[in-house]
Amino acid sequence: MQRRELFGSLASSLSGKEKQGKLLRPPYNSDESLFHNECSKCDAKCATVCEEDIIKIAEDKSPYLHFSHNGCTYCDKCAQACEYGVLSVQNKKVIEAEITIDRNSCLSWGHTMCFSCKDPCLENAIDFKAMFMPTINDKCTACGFCISRCPTDAIKIKVL
Repeated sequence: MQRRELFGSLASSLSGKEKQGKLLRPPYNSDESLFHNECSKCDAKCATVCEEDIIKIAEDKSPYLHFSHNGCTYCDKCAQACEYGVLSVQNKKVIEAEITIDRNSCLSWGHTMCFSCKDPCLENAIDFKAMFMPTINDKCTACGFCISRCPTDAIKIKVL
């Protein structure tokens, strides 16, 4: 593990759910109350089947997403593993979050060539003016792959 990855993971663990208050949920839910009513009966199968290891379990035993190392591929496995109907493939939608780029901390906005966020983007949702000044476009699914790749933590996620 490189020093940047170590400090990035430490910072992201401090800036995860505690800072936001509202948990970032997997994209297969329709009713927030189900997380509180049904997840306590489960043994967290959704987290164990997640190949990207982004589903974490909160104190109340409900799942939330944490993009410290990877993002969501929308593979449906967490929804298929859910036995209590909290997550369902029929309720598949984009992750309810807004991704933004902090221009003050972004290397590219500071005129240093960097495509760390664009390269892992599965949806081609990051546009660059010439080779600088990245912006998030409307193709963004909030999958989170760009977040852990940013060397300066300039990519922010806001739970909607």
